[in-house]
Amino acid sequence: MQVNAYAAPAAGLPLAPTTIERRDVGPNDVLIEIQYAGICHSDIHTVNGDWGPQPFPVVPGHEIVGTVTEVGTGVTRHRVGDRVGVGCMVGSCGECASCRNGDEQYCVDGMVPTYAGTDRDGSTTQGGYSTHVVVDADYVLSVPEGLDPVAAAPLLCAGITTYAPLRKWNAGPGTRVAVVGLGGLGHMAVRIAHALGAEVTVLSQSLKKQEDGLRLGADAYHATSDPATFEQLAGRFDLIVNTVSAHIDVDAYLGLVAVDGTLVNVGAPAEPLSLNVFSLIGARRSFAGSMIGGIALTQEMLDFCAEHGIGAEVEVIPAEKINEAYERVLASDVRYRFVIDTSTLV
Repeated sequence: MQVNAYAAPAAGLPLAPTTIERRDVGPNDVLIEIQYAGICHSDIHTVNGDWGPQPFPVVPGHEIVGTVTEVGTGVTRHRVGDRVGVGCMVGSCGECASCRNGDEQYCVDGMVPTYAGTDRDGSTTQGGYSTHVVVDADYVLSVPEGLDPVAAAPLLCAGITTYAPLRKWNAGPGTRVAVVGLGGLGHMAVRIAHALGAEVTVLSQSLKKQEDGLRLGADAYHATSDPATFEQLAGRFDLIVNTVSAHIDVDAYLGLVAVDGTLVNVGAPAEPLSLNVFSLIGARRSFAGSMIGGIALTQEMLDFCAEHGIGAEVEVIPAEKINEAYERVLASDVRYRFVIDTSTLV
């Protein structure tokens, strides 16, 4: 079927209206009428070519919420009329150790990304800046009724990207967690870590978002532009979640990590980061990375957010403002996630 979409025609060029072809609904497929699609910084990195060559034209969008309008003959988990979500992946081998363990995002053959990837039929996957999408039912999430659909869309990337390391490194009562950056990822990390019961500190370049950070659940807020911050908080945190997609002084932040603690990177800067190994061995610290979560964990995250009333703080825009939104994301002029009303694509 032909559907309306917004696509990047080439690296660095503005996105423009287009039509794309969606495959027929197969036995294990779900056809989703998209209602909302979040704008992720990863979308901008991709269409700008920051992460290497891409199979242009590319329709971005991996924070998708919509309604099921058709299911394949073999689908039992989803029914027509269900509210569902699609995140950063739409396929994996299903057979390797990672897939069997529920870590499809680490599939040894490479998971199939929701856009700019190679689908099972050899076509290029196209994402959620469109009116409809066809997805393998095994990669479709149920969006609980307790979640506002527009606030739920960013949970499919920003939510799971931060929930996964917080769960992996056991954030909860009695743990001290720091979140670096209070943007699209960071504000979700604060809300989730607070709901898990951790003591939460925001580390941001300035104090301009301090009021927001405390309202979202942070117990403390410090400016990293102040050298005293790194002296005052030395060795304090069991876990630091770095959400910024830009260069940081890794050694300085490792100095804030307690013995046996971890600094985990979920932001994805285009340039390499470096560190002095003595920042690790001096206190048996770890420097780690984390990328979204498997399907089961993503469903757990959605259910957790529904139970605790957690959604993203969003600004809803029509499709014709996508390029303006990209500019505003790069200027840090959004609190805290843009979401496209895809009905404006019709």
